[in-house]
Amino acid sequence: MKSIDEINEKIKKGKVVVVTAEEMIGITKDKGTKKASEYVDVVTTGTFGPMCSSGMFVNVGHSKPRIKIGGGKCYLNDVPAYCGIAAVDLYIGATASPDDDPRNTVYPGAFKYGGGHVIEDFISGKNINLVATAYGTDCYPRKKIETFINKTNVNEAYLYNPRNDYQNYNVAVNATDRVIHTYMGVLKPHLNSANYCSAGQLSPLLNDPKYRTVGIGTRLFLGGGVGYVAWYGTQHNPDVQRSPEGIPRAGAGTLAVIGDAKQMSAEYIKGASFIGYGATIFVGIGIPIPIIDEEMAYFTSRSDEDFWAQVVDYGNDYPNREPRSLGEVNYAQLKSGAIRLNGKEIPTFPISSYSKAVSIATTLKEWIHSARFLLTNPVESLPGLDAGIKMNTLEERILEYT
Repeated sequence: MKSIDEINEKIKKGKVVVVTAEEMIGITKDKGTKKASEYVDVVTTGTFGPMCSSGMFVNVGHSKPRIKIGGGKCYLNDVPAYCGIAAVDLYIGATASPDDDPRNTVYPGAFKYGGGHVIEDFISGKNINLVATAYGTDCYPRKKIETFINKTNVNEAYLYNPRNDYQNYNVAVNATDRVIHTYMGVLKPHLNSANYCSAGQLSPLLNDPKYRTVGIGTRLFLGGGVGYVAWYGTQHNPDVQRSPEGIPRAGAGTLAVIGDAKQMSAEYIKGASFIGYGATIFVGIGIPIPIIDEEMAYFTSRSDEDFWAQVVDYGNDYPNREPRSLGEVNYAQLKSGAIRLNGKEIPTFPISSYSKAVSIATTLKEWIHSARFLLTNPVESLPGLDAGIKMNTLEERILEYT
């Protein structure tokens, strides 16, 4: 066994051995899991994909005279922000749309600009137009303000994302006879496309499937800066069918994460528009996995062939919450460009970026090598670890997440 404290001492002394999850596959093949666990101290992971359950808190500071935006209305670049918190604390969600956006009244809607784009613009250093109205009080007499904010003139700005970094996910297909527009992208009719969203062998929680090292308080790469696991994510669900070793075969754990938006980079935070569905945001996350023993060397050395996902019909089954899987495929098959389902070859399309995931894992590796980044001991495990893994059926849980 190696402790995280011992690994941190190696980092400080410049003696740490850190590799990406891609590199760990080859190392373990050459050395075996026992010797690999003794040789490697940290494995870095990465993912970059759409994560709708994201947003940014901003404290914009006080005007002269003061205004109580809380209880009033506020817009950032014409996108509504939630202001029912306090006088000048705001939260803008990634999926928020301007009031005058036609949405899907003209189908499929374009959703050209939304909350995710505002967050990207803010992180890029651009000026954001703030317009707010209030009802006025004795201590906050002002009733309207229009100004510009940016990351240099606000007090605080941080991302708080309630549900990021899904541990595995559905493969989306469309069995109907019409094109459909979903949060998994545009899906062709008659099973003529299959969209997937995971980095597979680089995906953070797939490299720690039992949540042995990732928990509340874990330090991570978030959007180009440093962040933390704040809590388990909404819809966190460890109770899915797993392999005998414990690797989930459907969507399982999620993370709530937090980090300073002022330190982030627009290279790893991108606003996005999903036609016919809405605005969202692409988020880059990388988690260092400490190799505390041989089991963690085993898990971090699994390749795309070892990770399986369920194929789900988003034309009928998903919207009607029919718990059915059309089949099971692994990420090596998905990344090959086509899968076979009931004798039919279906082209596959990723909606997450593997090249960005590689960049995140490599950047995090460099941070640890240079002692810019130390690991943290989680203050609490994620739910599911102490209770054990319930080997329930796919049908019971496959459509519980979105």
